[in-house]
Amino acid sequence: MSPRAPDEPVRLTRIYTRGGDRGETSLGDGSRVPKLDCRIGAFGTVDELNSHVGLALAARPPEDVRSVLEGVQNDLFDVGADLSVPYGVGDGRLRVDQPKIDELERLCDRFNADLPELKSFVLPGGSELAARLHVARAVCRRAEREALAAAGEVELNPLVLVYLNRLSDLLFILARAANAATGGGEPLWKPGGSY
Repeated sequence: MSPRAPDEPVRLTRIYTRGGDRGETSLGDGSRVPKLDCRIGAFGTVDELNSHVGLALAARPPEDVRSVLEGVQNDLFDVGADLSVPYGVGDGRLRVDQPKIDELERLCDRFNADLPELKSFVLPGGSELAARLHVARAVCRRAEREALAAAGEVELNPLVLVYLNRLSDLLFILARAANAATGGGEPLWKPGGSY
């Protein structure tokens, strides 16, 4: 077998390994932990979030949104890689950094600039793309909570928490923008409203 190239982060020749059959799995540094380890839960939810972003991409968003979501999918693999390796190891491991958060904030400002001011809470729906983005946003919030719970048990990169918080904001804004693009408006909460 030839060595991996720098642009080849993994090489999988077999998908099943039987290594997890007894309820354990490996972290990114090779250490074994129970599958119920808080870090496994956190990056498992990040993986679920990434799948929901993929579903949003399958709804054929406009090119500017498509390129953002494709970048987010790649970033979420970076987030998972960060969560999967014990923090504090000064070995040059892949970590979420401030420029990733700065980019999310820039994108939030860009896509929010033309949206009307909110005067009610937005119901998670509208167009198909908006609905899928709202589901991704809700899963992102759960990933953030799970990462926060994990940070209470083990040391994590604090920027992972900031990244997930900012990403949920971006997904909310993109859902609003998706509804605005259809011209149909967005569903708003009407307190005490009836059927």
